[in-house]
Amino acid sequence: MAQAATAAPKGALEMMIQYFKDFGVLKDNPREYWAIQIINFLDSTAYFAFLGIGIVFFTTNVGMGDISAGYVVTAMTISVTLSLLVSGAITDSLGIKKSLLLAIGIQTVSRIGVTVFGLWEGAPARTILVAAFFILSAPGLAMTITVFQSANRRFSTKRSRSASFSLWYLIMNMGGVVAGYVVIDGVRLTWDLNNSWIFGIGAACGILSLITATLLLRREDLILDAVEQDEEGALTQKGEDAKPPEKRPGVLHILQTVIKQDAFWRLMALMGAVLGVRAVFTYMYLLMPKYWIRVIGEDVAMGALQAVNPICIVVGIVLTIPIVGRFNVFKMLVFGAVISSFSLVVLMLPWGWFGAEMATGYFRMSIAMLVVLSIGEILWSPKLSEYCAAIAPKGMEGSYLGMSMLPWFLAKTTVGLMSGHMLLQWCPEGIGERIASGELSFWETPEAMWFVLFIWAIAGPAGAWLFRGWLTRGADLDPEKKAA
Repeated sequence: MAQAATAAPKGALEMMIQYFKDFGVLKDNPREYWAIQIINFLDSTAYFAFLGIGIVFFTTNVGMGDISAGYVVTAMTISVTLSLLVSGAITDSLGIKKSLLLAIGIQTVSRIGVTVFGLWEGAPARTILVAAFFILSAPGLAMTITVFQSANRRFSTKRSRSASFSLWYLIMNMGGVVAGYVVIDGVRLTWDLNNSWIFGIGAACGILSLITATLLLRREDLILDAVEQDEEGALTQKGEDAKPPEKRPGVLHILQTVIKQDAFWRLMALMGAVLGVRAVFTYMYLLMPKYWIRVIGEDVAMGALQAVNPICIVVGIVLTIPIVGRFNVFKMLVFGAVISSFSLVVLMLPWGWFGAEMATGYFRMSIAMLVVLSIGEILWSPKLSEYCAAIAPKGMEGSYLGMSMLPWFLAKTTVGLMSGHMLLQWCPEGIGERIASGELSFWETPEAMWFVLFIWAIAGPAGAWLFRGWLTRGADLDPEKKAA
């Protein structure tokens, strides 16, 4: 028994050591992969700051009400999802470099426009122009998502692919940390500047990304799936398989091919099953910024709170990837989704459990909620990406990822359109004083809002588990089978 008790920790330590050794295979990847990761960091920093401050920017700096601001942010996010339906096929058709330059260029123009009209208070039709430039970013954001997925696969070998996707996800979340602590809190609290400058910093990130893509993305048609390693680790090409395709298929042909494949529709169903859980991340920018300001105070360290999730992801992925890879992909996905769902239960607890003062209590409660949410995300989110990447045929990765966003479009539309109404119902201006006075019942407080959203979130993984036989039919999700 004593030997058995010490064997498990040793095995875990060996897996952890091997995990870091596995990153050594990244030397297989060409310069283009590392260029993508530089752009990934810059774009993630700009994106998380852009989204994290949006709802506050429109109410504080542009003068919109909660409902109008919610509509504008929702228009942008659902436009992203609609764009994803075709952006993947466009990426597969145009190629990575052209698609990336187009995507980053659109986003940069959008951020410059928001910055200019956000600062120019006397501009004619200012509100309309700011909203229009904000929404303009949508097709660029969508195409960037599909470019990154395609590039990570294109610019990695089979031996380095797992480590390549892991590093991409880590860098993306590092950008989220910088966006919260440095960009949002730096502009709002440290330098006491207009929130418009957050978009200005995002524009600067876009310009740097364009320069990086222009200088470092050279070999567009690398096909590293056609690379083999000999016993010494040297790379060799596999004859005719190494040749790039002579002609890229058209967008319509790609879309028609995808919708005829059974694997795609199983992916669509699985994406639909986790909508309630994924929607929690829309609350991060639609509900929580105003929620934090109204129950904690105007000087709340909003960027620090928004950075909790990416910090946990960075640490958690490093610690858990050697372990979670041993479990069935579907089971781990459902288990993680349940944990993320229960993060909303934390926000339903009495704030007095977390601190003597209301502001302190709600701040600590928010941190606890974000930690629980992140623990679940570490388990389910990579598994969803792994499943998508695994079933997509070569050359159609972007199309699969993009078109599978249709259920997500429906969820974001619903949540977005209701966000302003939910804030007015359960978290209006002055709610903090009324909570402190103790005059409100549960159904009149923000806790009731989180309860309603929790019911939706938990229903998804429960339904997925109930229909697990159909959802996993034809998919090789068992680690033992993969090893065999």
